[in-house]
Amino acid sequence: MALELDIREQDGKCLIVAKGEVDLYSSPALRDAILKGAKSGATALGVDLGAVAYMDSSGVATLVEGLKAAGGAGKFVLVAPSQSVMKVLQLSRLDTLFDIRDAL
Repeated sequence: MALELDIREQDGKCLIVAKGEVDLYSSPALRDAILKGAKSGATALGVDLGAVAYMDSSGVATLVEGLKAAGGAGKFVLVAPSQSVMKVLQLSRLDTLFDIRDAL
């Protein structure tokens, strides 16, 4: 399954909605969207992972890079990660590093 990205900007916030699989082949597209959002001057940058069925280590690395580029937790938010994404974050012990919320 391919990765679909929808970028929404509203009230000074940027939300990237991802749907599909984040893997070695699709993570560069997510990375580009996150870095573009981080440079946009948005007050908050969110990545909605609710419709992501699968994420591998390259996806995790992309999220860590996004966290650094956006300026840290609070400004970079993971929104409603799917159960499979949460499992990957928990196994890598990164669930405590990220600001994880139900909405941006």
